[in-house]
Amino acid sequence: MSTPKILDPPPTTMAEPPLPPVARKVRKGRRSWRRALRRDWQLYSLAILPLLFFVIFRYLPMLGNVIAFRRFRPGGGIFGEYWVGLRYVKMFLGDPTFWNVFTNTLVLGGLTLLVCFPLPIVLALLLNEVRTRYLKRFVQSVSYLPHFLSIVIVAGMLMQMLSVDGVVNQLVSALGGEPTAFLQKPEWFRTIYVSSELWQTVGWGTILYLAALTTIDQDLYEAARIDGANRWRQTWHVTLPGIRPTMVTLLILNIGTFMAVGFEKILLIYNPLTYETADVISTYVYRVGIVSGNLSYAAAIGLFESIIGLTLVLSANFISRRTVGTSLW
Repeated sequence: MSTPKILDPPPTTMAEPPLPPVARKVRKGRRSWRRALRRDWQLYSLAILPLLFFVIFRYLPMLGNVIAFRRFRPGGGIFGEYWVGLRYVKMFLGDPTFWNVFTNTLVLGGLTLLVCFPLPIVLALLLNEVRTRYLKRFVQSVSYLPHFLSIVIVAGMLMQMLSVDGVVNQLVSALGGEPTAFLQKPEWFRTIYVSSELWQTVGWGTILYLAALTTIDQDLYEAARIDGANRWRQTWHVTLPGIRPTMVTLLILNIGTFMAVGFEKILLIYNPLTYETADVISTYVYRVGIVSGNLSYAAAIGLFESIIGLTLVLSANFISRRTVGTSLW
């Protein structure tokens, strides 16, 4: 008699442990992103050219910063000949001319930010109070136009108006004063630059604020009027808090370009007589790198400027997130 065969027990299947909440959220996010990409691939394809532009003209050139630490000669290797370490950094940190240029950059950037940032907000608030439709459009059009003028045209207008026989000096002479070569006086350069920046940007800067003003709930104004608030109180307690996210975002972006004071305009209207107050880091880098051919030294200064700009943006974003709860990221 044959003994019965003992069958092996069926293998037990171990259930997979549940994923942690973070992993489930990541997997869900990936699926939703892929689903959105398949659904709207035509729209996403429109971003290819802008992305290529930033990769080619913004990120790939960052590789050239390596020449700030290498000896570079025109006609040699694209990344320099040999390492010199922090030699060029020590050179510009010990150069009195650099510190004068650095101070001018801080002063011009600070004055531009102090004057050109709040005035578009003020103009937008004033335009928001205008009830005559045609007057509002006329003021907007007139204030927008300077933005579309080329920097070269603006510089030419400044030179013509502020020359010894220009319109400004003709008015000064008519009032009994002596003509002055404004563009050759270091003490006048900062006033001229900030004034021209204000004239050219104040109108254009109101666009985002006017758009933000349209998103404020009108019921808030009605509630404020019921509580007895006048127009000033409504502006302070309703309007300004309503556009605060836009204000903070633009402030952070302006701080990011704090060190990159208008290179083109300064280059066109300054001269050796006004270097004392007009020369900034960007123009100094241009003269040292392009005109004099010392590209490694100029790259070191430019890298230093970029690091300061990045630090300012990160600091402003951090402070804004901690204080007012609004930030870029």
